[in-house]
Parts: sequence; C-alpha cells; structure tokens
Amino acid sequence: MYKKHLECLTALWNGPRRWSSQYAFVPKHQPCEDAVLSQLQEFLYDTKRLFVLTGAGISTESGIPDYRSEGVGLYATSDRRPIQYKTFMESSKARQRYWARNYVGWPRFSSVNPNAAHKHLAAWEKQGKMACVVTQNVDRLHHKAGTSVVHELHGSAFTVICMSCRRQVVRHSFQTRLTRLNPYLSVKPAEIRPDGDVDLTDEEVNSFQVPSCESCGGILKPHLVFFGESVPRERVERVKRQLAECDGLLVLGSSLYVYSGYRFILAGAELGLRMCAVNIGPTRGDPHFLIKVNARCGDVLPRLQL
Repeated sequence: MYKKHLECLTALWNGPRRWSSQYAFVPKHQPCEDAVLSQLQEFLYDTKRLFVLTGAGISTESGIPDYRSEGVGLYATSDRRPIQYKTFMESSKARQRYWARNYVGWPRFSSVNPNAAHKHLAAWEKQGKMACVVTQNVDRLHHKAGTSVVHELHGSAFTVICMSCRRQVVRHSFQTRLTRLNPYLSVKPAEIRPDGDVDLTDEEVNSFQVPSCESCGGILKPHLVFFGESVPRERVERVKRQLAECDGLLVLGSSLYVYSGYRFILAGAELGLRMCAVNIGPTRGDPHFLIKVNARCGDVLPRLQL
C-alpha cells in the first residue's frame, strides 16, 4: 500500500500540474519534506493522549470546498458569502432561498465519502492513541470513517431543529418532506459549496415551499452554527475538559481564522501542551506550534506510525 501511495504521489508531482476532481479544492502545495515528517513522527511517539482539531482542509480531498484556501476556496472563486444567522432568522425570503439551494445540493453533499485522513484518524482511535476529534466541519465524515468520539463544534448538517420548541428531525427525513412539497424541482448534480449550497434561478427559488415545524409551526434551521451565531457554551466547556486530559494537540486542515477553533490553541498554550499542525498555508496558531507541516492531510497521516 505504501509503495502504491508513493508511486501515485510521484506521478502527480512529476506529471502535468493538474489536479484530479478529487483534489479540485486542494490549494497548490509541495509534498511534505521528510525532515519535517520525522519531527511530527517524534511528536506522535511522545504523545500518549492526543487531542485532534480538524477544519475544512481535511475534507477538501473528499470534494467539499472550503472558504478561505488560496485560489480554490469559496472566497477566492466567488462573491457568494454564507448566510448570516440574523438574516436567516429575520427574513422568510432568505430562508426560502437557503432551503431551496440546500435542498438541491443535499444529495451530493450528504453522499460525500471520507478520505485517507479521516480513515487514519479512526484507526488511531482504535489503537488508543487519539482521545477525541474536535471538528469545525458539519459534514459527518469523521463518523462515516468510524471515529466514535467526535465533538462537532459547529453542529451537524445532518439534523434539522425547530428554533421555537427545539424538536429535532433527521435531515434525510426533512429532504423527503421538501420533495413532497416541491415535486417540480428536480434534484440534479451540482457544484456544491462548503455548506452544501448551490446556485438556482430566481424562478426556482421563488416558487420553493418551505415547511414549518410540524409540532409548533416554528422556524426550521439546520442544527449547526451559522456565521454570526455563537457556539453553545456547554459544548465549549465539554471540549475544554477533554483537552485538559490530553498531553498533545494536533490541528489538521484549519487556518484557525475563526475564534471558535482558535480558542483551543490558546487553551492548550495555557495548559502547556505540545501542539503541532498540518495545514496548507499559514494558520492563526503558528506561533504556538512546535511543528507546522505545510502539506495535505491525506499525504501526511498515512506516512505516520503510532
């Protein structure tokens, strides 16, 4: 397997500089240098209980774009911006637009598969090296890969919640309900964005029917943290307690630009934890890291031993 992996990397970097569709959302970068990889390997050997924090960069290899990657992220390729929590809650038209586009993008977003990085983390957990994964992603790819202890910092796109009575429904069930209300809108393959959003015409959006909560008639929202919304305090405290029980922190695929993830780097520094990162491009936490590997997570993790 290792030989095959090495041959694939060699072909990729010695051949034409063109990514396959699998890597369409991965920023340009160079392969991981052996010297840096050796340092990260030593960090792992010396760590007994590892806390892993993941961001959108770990899922780009599965075909889900991120927001901030240079050249390929949403902000670099489009003037579209994710919906704000205040806008969603205050505007029925905004909710109609959001749910119409999310409805069309859902089949593709929900069927994305975990990649090598997700699978290796699940193996680390089974071998007792990793205490938990704390992810900023809402794609459930860590669960699909088999990791059992996953703290979803920003919630999950796979659950819908009523903002009044707090009743929760499975997103796949909600998709069926949307289909019954909107049989004219065919679900077609589409380019997705980090939150599963896609482009639709004004006509398709304006005729889209959005249901209310079946229990109380309240507003239905994905059970995830929108931009402008705060991560629940109890969730943050639960993760901090987990962090205090670990002796090493590894960041995978996150620029840590958003404070919700960066706070754990600050907390780790206060605890005196040894911390490292694998991310293409700079991160907000770079001054705190013993080792920073500027490479693809799916390249680095399979080459590490526990």
